[in-house]
Amino acid sequence: MSHLELENLQVMEMDAGTVFSGQPSGRMIQGFAAPCAYTPDPDPDYQFHETMREIIVWFMQQADPLYVFGPTGSGKTSLIRQLAAKLNYPVLDVTGHARLEFTDLVGHLSLEEGRMTFQYGPLALALKFGGLFLLNELDLLDPATLSGLNGILDGDPLCIPENSGEVIKPHPLFRFVATANTNGGSDETGLYQGTLRQNLAFMDRFWLCEVDYPAKEAELRLLARTASLLPEAVRETMVEFAGEVRRLFRGFGDTQTPLGESIEVTFSTRTLLRWADLTLRFQPLAHQGVQPVSYALDRALGFRATRETRSMLHELAQRMFPSADAPTGAQNQDVS
Repeated sequence: MSHLELENLQVMEMDAGTVFSGQPSGRMIQGFAAPCAYTPDPDPDYQFHETMREIIVWFMQQADPLYVFGPTGSGKTSLIRQLAAKLNYPVLDVTGHARLEFTDLVGHLSLEEGRMTFQYGPLALALKFGGLFLLNELDLLDPATLSGLNGILDGDPLCIPENSGEVIKPHPLFRFVATANTNGGSDETGLYQGTLRQNLAFMDRFWLCEVDYPAKEAELRLLARTASLLPEAVRETMVEFAGEVRRLFRGFGDTQTPLGESIEVTFSTRTLLRWADLTLRFQPLAHQGVQPVSYALDRALGFRATRETRSMLHELAQRMFPSADAPTGAQNQDVS
């Protein structure tokens, strides 16, 4: 992709209150005048997590890099991307894996039209032109590989020997965000296989932010907009069901008492929306004796679980949902 759009980005000051809440606050925040190809598309149905407040404060001035951690499916990456979209920020992202090397972030030499040219990586592009570098699943990376980032995290220029020793000074609007399931101190729960304990000196460079699953009220509002044909009672039970599955995933019962073991799947908000959507799509099956809620549950989540967990999910659904002849508000069709 051409870097011309990044080179032509125009910095713009905006009222933070107007951008994020629609109410002027008098507090200014810098972003870009227009989106580019790297800017995430805004999602009109997105429900912002209350953690957005501290991330907005982080955005407002050049600061330490940000480390966002929390359980899988809690919306860490989507929160960062949607906040960036509000400010027209380019987001250049990489997902961590065991074989990721520093050159994957900075760039490498490649043959182009018969000559060797340097191809900038996402980190170098964000540093050079301004933008948000997003490193997902950081705790899957080898701490030795990450040590190459220490200077960048401290605000030092990036030197690229492979590109004739080019030195890139950080753009004023360069921001560095990492996401992970753990806080960098290894996984004590056994839920996240492959995560690694990170170097203490490396982690000390970050501003930490924990993101949990959205509040019940936020998910209810979201379902009311996206699945309004489902009765309110069904939507409420779906959110409660998702909450119970999340507790079981973390090894807790409905009273937050540790169970000593956990299930291997959980509900993200995305999965919850998919379940509601599929329940509506499969409602005609109720006339054939098939329960749409359970049928949709398998296709949204259950098929990813072990046979034992899938059976437990269905038993839980049978307890929590009304009988199979509960009608929808709009179409008088079965939903359970």
